[in-house]
Amino acid sequence: MNLNRSKKPTKIRAVKGDNRSPEQITEHYLLEKDLAAHLLQAQQHERRHLYRSLYDKLFREITHHPQITRKMDAEASRVEVQRKMNLVKRYLHPDTVFLEVGPGDCQFSFKVAEDVKKVYAVDVSPEITKNAKMPDNFELIISSGCDVPAEENSISIAYSNQLMEHLHPEDAYEQLQDLYRCLQPGGSYICITPNRLAGPHDISKYFDPVATGFHLKEYTNQELYDLFLTVGFSKITTYAGGKGVYLKVPRFLALIGEYILDKVPSKLRYWIGNFLPVRALLGVILVAQK
Repeated sequence: MNLNRSKKPTKIRAVKGDNRSPEQITEHYLLEKDLAAHLLQAQQHERRHLYRSLYDKLFREITHHPQITRKMDAEASRVEVQRKMNLVKRYLHPDTVFLEVGPGDCQFSFKVAEDVKKVYAVDVSPEITKNAKMPDNFELIISSGCDVPAEENSISIAYSNQLMEHLHPEDAYEQLQDLYRCLQPGGSYICITPNRLAGPHDISKYFDPVATGFHLKEYTNQELYDLFLTVGFSKITTYAGGKGVYLKVPRFLALIGEYILDKVPSKLRYWIGNFLPVRALLGVILVAQK
C-alpha cells in the first residue's frame, strides 16, 4: 500500500484524557491521517475492502492506541460499559435481539448479552476482539463497513456509539438503509456520535481545526436527524447527557445550542463545545424508531 506520508506537525494541542507521549500521539496521527485520506479518495467498490485492511493496519502498528490499552484496564472498561448500559437498558427485554455496529472490544455487547435473547456485533476488523471469550448467545460478524449482514426485520434494537463519524458519507447512508431494513417494525436504532461543532474528535483534535483522521464526517444533531428522516425513520427522540446520565430533551434545545455555538469564533468553539454542560446538551444522541 503506497501512502503519501503527512508532514510531521510541529505543535500538539493540549487534550485531557490521553496519557501518551507527544511522540506516540504524533505517530498515531500521521498514520491515521494517511489511512483516512486513502479511504476518502477510494471508490465505493474499493472501500468495501479497505475498511478492514486500513483499520487492521492501524491497530497492528499503533499498539498504544487507546482502544487497545483501554481493554487492558478492567475497571475503566467496566465503568464505560455501565455508563452505556444506563441509556440502553431502558430499551432491552429478555426477548430482545440486539445488534451493535462498531463494537470495538465488544465488552458492551458481552454485557448486553446477559439480559437479552441474542446479540450480534458487526465490525470491519477482528483485531481488537481476537482472543476474547464470547458468550454463547453472541455472534461477531465482519462486514465491509457499508452493509449490515442481518436478516430483514430480525433486529429489535440496533446500537452504535462513535461509529457514524467513521463512515464515508456515501457509506453512512447505505448502512443506515441497511439498518432500517434489518429492524423489526417498531424497532429502534440508538445512535451516539460526537457533535461536529465541538470537534474534531478523532486523533486530529491535537493538531487540526477539523477532523482529518478516521472521522471521515462528523455530524450535528440537525444533520443526523435529517439523514434519519431521509432513510425512513418516523419517530426520533433526542437525548442529552453523558457519563451514564441521560435525559430526553426537546429537539429545539439542541438546535438552539448548535446555532449559538456555530456563531462562536472557531478558536473558541472547540473549548466551549467540550465544556461539560455544553457537551452534554449537544452530544448527538438520537433514538430513531422504524
